[in-house]
Amino acid sequence: MRQGLQSPLSGRVSSGFGGGKSRHKNKIIIGAALAGVVPFLVSTFAASVTVGSGALEFGQGSQQAIACDPNVFAAISEEWHSAPTTQDASAGFFRVRGVTVSNLDLTSCRGKKLRVRLISTVGAELPVGPIPEAHVLQISLPNVDAPVTTSDAGALSLAYLTGEGSGVSSPMAASVSLNISGTSIYDGSDLSVTNADVTFYLDSTATLVNLDGQTIGRTTVETVNNPKR
Repeated sequence: MRQGLQSPLSGRVSSGFGGGKSRHKNKIIIGAALAGVVPFLVSTFAASVTVGSGALEFGQGSQQAIACDPNVFAAISEEWHSAPTTQDASAGFFRVRGVTVSNLDLTSCRGKKLRVRLISTVGAELPVGPIPEAHVLQISLPNVDAPVTTSDAGALSLAYLTGEGSGVSSPMAASVSLNISGTSIYDGSDLSVTNADVTFYLDSTATLVNLDGQTIGRTTVETVNNPKR
């Protein structure tokens, strides 16, 4: 299990979703963005919205809720990324290391697709993959009676999507970890099937995807029904 989601961009989410060594709360939005210019701002909302046929579920806020889970949390982890210049050999920035969705009930959200995306301080979707079109990271949550801790990206169907939800052909720089044992990255609570952590790591090599944490104003988390055929 990967450790240390420490970030100035951590946020609490309700009826939906949302490290570095210090944590600060960040605006988190699920589905739709609100105008804003200040990252790291503490903000709390509560919303639950169903769209169209009801397959796409949204939550909004620093504590958020979605249709399948009334109380989830989100946190962004950061780490220092060195980017020296000719003028300053010590230059760099805090890159986004990962996005964690915490307190996720795998029983009520069984079999759904879980998506995250990052929104800039000016309301634009940021690329989360090696190519500009990759705006969404998605997994399929386990559709089993007894889910287990796993970092198997293939078993979780980790994929990039466009902002509209279409598949993207791109080398996969991301990785994912689903944990139901140990302690939550967000608040240190005991993990379980009904209180799981899902962490999307953008690029563990820090060579292909390096987003400056100061450019991020919001995080969105969505669930989508997986139709049974």
